Amino acid sequence: MIILQTIGAYKLVQTKKHYTKVLDLADRAYAWVPYEDIGEILITARSDHSVASELSAGEYRIYRVSGEPLLNDNLHLELQVGRNRWQGYLLLTGLPDKQRKRTRIIATKEIITDNPRFRDRIDLQANLANVM
Repeated sequence: MIILQTIGAYKLVQTKKHYTKVLDLADRAYAWVPYEDIGEILITARSDHSVASELSAGEYRIYRVSGEPLLNDNLHLELQVGRNRWQGYLLLTGLPDKQRKRTRIIATKEIITDNPRFRDRIDLQANLANVM
């Protein structure tokens, strides 16, 4: 089952202080940092950071996947990186929140958006029914 949970606008920026990458997803901000021996993690961040440069911007989508033979059973974050081009990420424990301030993010080649293999298998969460 593939459930499209969220669609929105994102911006990936680099801050002036420490040149940290910050991912802004709609109304939430996450520092995107490399972490020794683990890989990359997202950490809850303030949204009032001073921007040195904008690295990327576009649409994002979050899918919940379970029981699909061609996809990992995880939360999938997809960032639009060009016209009809997406970069996928696995969020093994979801997005950071008040209880879990850090989560791992792993790049993947598994892309759901605009992929003809999955077009007929995507269910919309109730509050997204009028989006597509």
